[in-house]
Amino acid sequence: MKISIITLFPEMFDGPLGTSIVGRAVETGQVEIKTVQLRDFAPDQDGRRTVDEPPFGGGAGMVLQAEPLVAAVDSVAEKSESKPHVVLMSAQGAPLTHRRAHELSEMDSVTLVCGHYEGVDERFIELRVDEEISIGDFVMTGGEIPAMAVTDAIVRLIPGVLGDDDSSKHDSFAPGSDSLLEGPVYTRPAKFMGLEVPKELLTGDHAKIEAWRRKQALRRTEERRPDLLNDWPETE
Repeated sequence: MKISIITLFPEMFDGPLGTSIVGRAVETGQVEIKTVQLRDFAPDQDGRRTVDEPPFGGGAGMVLQAEPLVAAVDSVAEKSESKPHVVLMSAQGAPLTHRRAHELSEMDSVTLVCGHYEGVDERFIELRVDEEISIGDFVMTGGEIPAMAVTDAIVRLIPGVLGDDDSSKHDSFAPGSDSLLEGPVYTRPAKFMGLEVPKELLTGDHAKIEAWRRKQALRRTEERRPDLLNDWPETE
């Protein structure tokens, strides 16, 4: 899989995407991640390759121009074997879900575009953007950190990246997990500062362990995200 990230600040991605699980996936060739400097596609008329202009009609802030954005996206497409799926990181986009991350992880090529300033020229969206994605109902200074979050969510779902593919199957929100939050987990020692691991987890009885985990998942979901239970025909 190939992920291309169009940004004004490619240096922001070196650390987050070069370490841990994502970094290992890049090293082993399971995913290719490239950053693209947007200014490289702007005319060098003023010596600084301007990519933003004030909005027509007035108003605060600056708007990223359509011309360099289209050129940057097209440059990625020209180097790709298949047409990349273009995603604009935007506070106005559809909320990122685990299910959508899983669908994106199955694509051959994804291009993430980091918005900045007041926004992007709407014509770029009409001409090149396949979807807009938000990571929450809040506004950030740019799309770089959201793009990191989306990349991480995608890469860890690529088969083989986690080592044990069963790990992601039990994630909160994972397809087939009934949309429940994952319950509490424990490891050694069995007793710590007066708190003990639930006895059900120490029985070795897999049926009892799974029943306990499901009960805890339901309880945690009811406490923290009761909205996830709205579509359930019944509770346990």
